[in-house]
Amino acid sequence: MDLLRSLPLGLYLEQPQTWMHRLDPRVKFGWLMTFLAVPMLANVPWRLGVVGILILLTITARVPGRVWKQQIGWLLVLCIYVGVLILFVPDGLNANHQMRRPQDEFAFERQPASLPPAPVAKPWFNPFAGESAPAPGMVAPKLQQPTDYRYILFKQGKFLVSRRSLDLALRFSTLMFTLIYGTSLFLLTTASEEITAGLEDLMEPLRRFKIPVTEIALTLTLSLRFIPLVLEEFQNLVRSIRTRAIDWKKLGFKRTVNIWMLVAERLLDNLLLRAEQIASAMQVRGFTTPDTHRVEWHQLRLRWFDWTALGVMGLVWVARIVWGGQAA
Repeated sequence: MDLLRSLPLGLYLEQPQTWMHRLDPRVKFGWLMTFLAVPMLANVPWRLGVVGILILLTITARVPGRVWKQQIGWLLVLCIYVGVLILFVPDGLNANHQMRRPQDEFAFERQPASLPPAPVAKPWFNPFAGESAPAPGMVAPKLQQPTDYRYILFKQGKFLVSRRSLDLALRFSTLMFTLIYGTSLFLLTTASEEITAGLEDLMEPLRRFKIPVTEIALTLTLSLRFIPLVLEEFQNLVRSIRTRAIDWKKLGFKRTVNIWMLVAERLLDNLLLRAEQIASAMQVRGFTTPDTHRVEWHQLRLRWFDWTALGVMGLVWVARIVWGGQAA
């Protein structure tokens, strides 16, 4: 299944087993939620720090270069492209918004047809200069900037970079990287059975409200196991079309659409057949309900390094509350 091996995201790394593989899935799920929630309403240095922590975790876990280069490479290109695009887009602060109707529409209709002349602006005059005061009508001199603060950082022709556009570019690009790569790193080091087992244990309090937690975990397990089958069926259909060497230019638009509709129909039939086969296999093995036929894939037990990871996560949240907030 070449399509499964070529996917840049969502793959599980079976070998080598890193220290992130040995962590409890509940701890890793907590860290994932931390990475997704910490950048909210955080300043730019803190967001850049979160990106650096994700890259540092990948390096310290000794993930093979062929894996993380394939994942981080295109993601960095995408984030840099989006950041540069936002960087040169107008920040919107100089936009003048005007109401469609006057604020006092009735009073506006009662105004006279001829408006009074606009008042003449008073010429600049310096009352503190004494006898050396300039004559009326003299242009005020340009005052030098007392500090080195500049709102416009770069301006060359139509390209303009302001402080707000730079801030927006850094915020959006770092948030995109954290969202995509944090989830990818979680899936890279956590098997699908561990994910479902951890979620089932975390959702255990919901049993008091008569929520079928075990059924939800079983459905999630089957859906995760069914994804490779979908990709395999799709790849087989694409290969079958390639071997027929169809000349798409001679077919035209209508016939091309008809062929792809037949392919989609065939894909749906094959997936329904696979689902029926899985259901038949479960019935043959005497499966009735998830509560009576529970299979413990993993024994969830917090060890010393899991507690260490939880302690570090608590310190991260304390640092985020103290130093990571936006300036008022």
